[in-house]
Amino acid sequence: MSKADQLGAGRFGGATRPLSARRAAIGAATGVPTEGVAPPSELPVHRISLNPDNPRSNLGDLTELAGSLRDHGQKTAITVMSRDAFLKAMPEQEEHLEPGTTYVVVDGSTRLAAAREAGLATIKVMIDDEQGATAEELLESALVANIHRQDLEELDEARALERLLAIHGSQRKLAKRLHKSQGWVSQRLALLKLTPELKERIGQEPIELLRAVGSKPAEEQQAALDELKQQRAAAEEQRKAEAGPVGARTAPREEPTPAAQDSAAPQGAQTDYAVIKEAARPTKQQEPVPRQTASEAPPRDEGTAESRQRPGTLRDRGKFVDPVVIDAIPFDSPEAVLRILKEHMTPENLELLWKLGRSD
Repeated sequence: MSKADQLGAGRFGGATRPLSARRAAIGAATGVPTEGVAPPSELPVHRISLNPDNPRSNLGDLTELAGSLRDHGQKTAITVMSRDAFLKAMPEQEEHLEPGTTYVVVDGSTRLAAAREAGLATIKVMIDDEQGATAEELLESALVANIHRQDLEELDEARALERLLAIHGSQRKLAKRLHKSQGWVSQRLALLKLTPELKERIGQEPIELLRAVGSKPAEEQQAALDELKQQRAAAEEQRKAEAGPVGARTAPREEPTPAAQDSAAPQGAQTDYAVIKEAARPTKQQEPVPRQTASEAPPRDEGTAESRQRPGTLRDRGKFVDPVVIDAIPFDSPEAVLRILKEHMTPENLELLWKLGRSD
């Protein structure tokens, strides 16, 4: 056996290895070949240039990541391509590449910068010159990788999506390319329509509310945001009020007699939607009750027709019916979903849900 066979493949050669789920996802979204890609290698950190077209505008505080790389090692290789392959796709970026480098990072700029800060001499890399033949393809490769990790700041993500939207022509086509919904794309692009004042508050205000008001005219955005925040606060206060003090519970109900159980609907009978059923009621010790037949049992208080059809709601505004359990949401029946939401959500929360849904 040769020395090479004993030591294994060289640093830049050898057999391929199975793809990670993340690498496969990037390949599926970008069309970049994944078969035949060499296993990770190591390169000196000073030979790799940061990507001047990185979707991330700010690498942020690298202290924690640098410490992790130094103390625990690098878990995931960064993706790089040769300097020549990068400049073939983006010749206008040559003057922005770091001098003396022979590779450019496509996915992993933060890890590369952290490795430098940690004083590491080398970093694990995956060399792949097929990441993109054009500037748009390179941007798409970097964006998909960051989206997969949920690793971009909200505005950076929106700006990158805007560039890709100009390439693909429509939100629907872009969403299909990224394996996302059209609503997902629309919500993120809405941040770009915020007023400068509201953009400054990204990270301070709930991001889902900012996305919801981004589609409104600039002069209405602040008022719309205030209204949504008030509705959310009111809904939270109502939820707390309805929950009551910790430990407060309604008095346990008496166990029904066997006769009452016998008079119930036959097994297998269904109400409006079968996903809701009565929960088991707490038992209470009591004197034995002589068993009665169904015909002898006294009639049960069935309440109004509406209360029979709407389990889990209030009867007569002062008396709770049995609690209900939702086994599953009947997504194939919008009418049933709406009825469930009306029974279990406050009007304020329903209105907020409707407004958030319209932002898609």
